[in-house]
Amino acid sequence: MVGPFFIPFGTPPVQDMLKKMMEAGNAALEWIQAMVKMDGDSMAQFGIPGFAGGATKAPYDILGDTMRGTRGLMLDKFRQPEKVLEACERLVPLAIDWGIRPCNVNRHPFVFIPLHKGADGFLSDEDFRTFYWPSLKKVLLGLIEDGIVPLCFAEGAYNDRLEAIHDPDIPAGKMIWMFDATNMSEAKKHLGGYQCIGGNVPGALLTTGTVQDMDDYVRQLMEDVAGDGGFILGSGIVVDAAKPDCFKAMIDAGKKYGAQV
Repeated sequence: MVGPFFIPFGTPPVQDMLKKMMEAGNAALEWIQAMVKMDGDSMAQFGIPGFAGGATKAPYDILGDTMRGTRGLMLDKFRQPEKVLEACERLVPLAIDWGIRPCNVNRHPFVFIPLHKGADGFLSDEDFRTFYWPSLKKVLLGLIEDGIVPLCFAEGAYNDRLEAIHDPDIPAGKMIWMFDATNMSEAKKHLGGYQCIGGNVPGALLTTGTVQDMDDYVRQLMEDVAGDGGFILGSGIVVDAAKPDCFKAMIDAGKKYGAQV
């Protein structure tokens, strides 16, 4: 019964596809070797650490990303909410361990946590507080208790979440919130002096803007939120493509206006 399932692998189109996948794998190996050399050797010479020592995810995102799928989890939330909550609870210790283990190996205390399904529009504020935040909060507390610094990347807009994430149970000054499309003045109002915040420079500006556009945006951003520290200038998304002059302009503007606020 097994043999027929391997027949497609003997056809020219599939074999051609596999060869291309192997070529892509070789290219990826070349890329990661160059990145490791840059991060491990070149950046270290300047005393600049890597971005993070490890990564983990919110339990709700683990369910939605790799187990039930986004649509399936959204239906589960209505059809079997008690099982969603139970599953999130069971995933908490796994998510904590997932974050801690690589940090213990490479001695880097930051754990990157991309928040995929907690943005405005994915859940109501009530559902965010019910299904998403409680288990994520336990993960954050578990990491902090072990001396790890959670670095949460709030994908999309978190304008409706700011009150919830300013949680008095999270110790002040123990984590970082990087924002994508969140109103940074509001983020500063809720989290300023409580946790470090950062991000927000739009990817569209990096890819389609001008040097002057970037200078103007960063200047206003720094004036709005960087006056008393606790702010990290950065892009609001992962930068896969950008105009080099715009990327440099972001850094130059940060240095220029950061010294003025």
